[in-house]
Amino acid sequence: MSDPSTTLATTLVDTLDALLPQTQCGRCGYDACRPYAQALAAGACDLNRCPPGGERTVAALAAVLGRPEQALDPACGSAPPPQRAWIDPEVCIGCTKCIRACPVDAIVGAGKRLHGVIADECNGCALCVAPCPVDCIHLLPQPPDSDAVHARRAAVNRRRHQARQRRRVPPVPAPTPVHDGPSSDVQEALRRARELLAARGA
Repeated sequence: MSDPSTTLATTLVDTLDALLPQTQCGRCGYDACRPYAQALAAGACDLNRCPPGGERTVAALAAVLGRPEQALDPACGSAPPPQRAWIDPEVCIGCTKCIRACPVDAIVGAGKRLHGVIADECNGCALCVAPCPVDCIHLLPQPPDSDAVHARRAAVNRRRHQARQRRRVPPVPAPTPVHDGPSSDVQEALRRARELLAARGA
């Protein structure tokens, strides 16, 4: 039987996570949106550490947690405008560093091949910009999303990030087979060797 307190804590985390923009940018100081939601639920951090969410997200988090609203923490940076990454095809060298940095797998390509951004999947987190050794990634301004589109994008970002995390988990190695004794082939070889030694000693 599940612990009611654990169920309530999980429900609170889910509620808080659903309010976050799911950019997975790490600007809050946590690896992704859900760890931040977990810290919020535990009362371990302030609710003003999500620049992509802006004041709207701070207000929503405060309402759920019953805590006063706060101005965005300047240490986390200012709220970014709506933006999407674009890769200059004339400059890209196909190093794959941006692909490894993207938290929602919105960049496609292969080693030493031109990379491209799936515009509808890019969340504008900008994590791909810094790793690029040739500065071929640019952030293009986008029109603001409606609340409905914003919610849909957040849901898609969450699913893509979760899928990426599952793929990054190292596979569990197959257990080493345990044998009760030598295999039949080995047993047969040992039998013949004993017979040969016995014959020589006769």
